[in-house]
Amino acid sequence: PTIEKMNREKAELLYQAIENSDFYKGHARFDSRSIMNITFNLPTPELEAQFIREATAVSFDGLKGHRSVGGCRASIYNAFPREGVEKLVDFMVSFEKANS
Repeated sequence: PTIEKMNREKAELLYQAIENSDFYKGHARFDSRSIMNITFNLPTPELEAQFIREATAVSFDGLKGHRSVGGCRASIYNAFPREGVEKLVDFMVSFEKANS
């Protein structure tokens, strides 16, 4: 498969996790979504901070959102493996179960 196809598949995995949740909320309009930087919010700023702390503790770095937008941002550029996206989705599901 081409790099673009692989990147779209990785992004779709993450967007599906967000869309299938009442806990996570994407904040990019559907027609403006990035396949490299997936942005989302949690129910409260406190939960976002906890999510970022716990994610960092298990080696998911750089999830803090842009300073002007806030929330969380998963950067899944070309070199970021599909397996990493799958592990992040698993972490997100576990975090939601533990905190909702």
